[in-house]
Amino acid sequence: MSWRRTAARYGAIVAVVIALLWLALALRLEGFVNRVEPVPLPAISPRARALHDTSFIADLHADSLLFGRDLLERSDLGHVDLPRLREGGVALQVFAVPTLVPFGLNIERNERPGLDALTFGAMLQLSPIAWKSPTDRALYRAEQMRAYVRASGGSLLLIENRGDLERLVAAGPEGSRIVGAMLSIEGAHAMEGDPDHLRTLFDAGYRMIGLTHFFDNEYAGSAHGVEKGGLTDLGRRTIADMEELGIIVDLAHLAPKAIDEVLDLARRPTVVSHTGVRATCDNRRNLSDEHIRRIAAGGGIIGIGYWESAVCGRAPKDIARAIAHVVRLVGADHAALGSDYDGGTVVGFDTTGLPALTQALVDEGLRDSQIRKILGENVLRIFSRTLPPAGIESD
Repeated sequence: MSWRRTAARYGAIVAVVIALLWLALALRLEGFVNRVEPVPLPAISPRARALHDTSFIADLHADSLLFGRDLLERSDLGHVDLPRLREGGVALQVFAVPTLVPFGLNIERNERPGLDALTFGAMLQLSPIAWKSPTDRALYRAEQMRAYVRASGGSLLLIENRGDLERLVAAGPEGSRIVGAMLSIEGAHAMEGDPDHLRTLFDAGYRMIGLTHFFDNEYAGSAHGVEKGGLTDLGRRTIADMEELGIIVDLAHLAPKAIDEVLDLARRPTVVSHTGVRATCDNRRNLSDEHIRRIAAGGGIIGIGYWESAVCGRAPKDIARAIAHVVRLVGADHAALGSDYDGGTVVGFDTTGLPALTQALVDEGLRDSQIRKILGENVLRIFSRTLPPAGIESD
């Protein structure tokens, strides 16, 4: 019997060592894909500091749930966690969940993956429920967020309806330690073609969905897909169902034809959660002036990202230049922040560096009232119009 006990003991030790090595590999992966390569930041003027500290600040897109870090604890990995959101003055963070990601993805052309990069990531995190089904992956990440909310001691508030949003705003400066979190999905393929899964995801807490991500799917063409087409019949039905439930339609990653067709159908304002503009950074990923005008005409908002292919740089001034273009083209009511933090992006500063972006907006010559809208008031306006009424919560 002694040899069995010895074998069991050594087996347990080996299992622990393997688990630790596996964890180290997972952390090393995030350290590589979500890097900060620091850029010189402008000195913060008294005007910019006061403006930043007294504004409601919202970011429309971060993929921080994907990497298995404890988001309640400060980390030197990645770009976002609760302590760093507080330090950066962020009141509302939208946490996005991709559910299928091709290996070797690019902004030009991708096919729908079989075995995808997130399968490997889920294995690294020892999360078998998230290994295969896109719907299960989304549900797993939603439960992860709810666990963070429960463990936060009231510091993190899940935003599911207008009442939640009102409570967050009512906290005001006295509630500056509270951060609102909203769940979104990148790619309606998370529903696996089943219309009933939309309600399932709503009940899990998701309040924003982008129809595509990096490949064409059964709902619409992607800007980075093979066909780059418009909406399918299922996509059209899904738009109507989303609006009825109070789920915000995200145009990010859609092919130009699909953007036009969504805007033809949409009865509520739409959002582009993270993008750039072709006028300052000309590539397939970014919005044309024509689409900026159409989105604004429908009352929508455009979240400008912080990474290289969005703004052709990583400095605050590069981001501010793209934002200022939107403002000068269609007005300050239609510009917002959409960092794409922790989305496999290399950025010049993490979320603690947001005061430098406020300074860059000041340096662009924008007025304080315009900057407040960009930092978060526009997001508040759109969410107040599109989220379900107070009292409507997930099951």
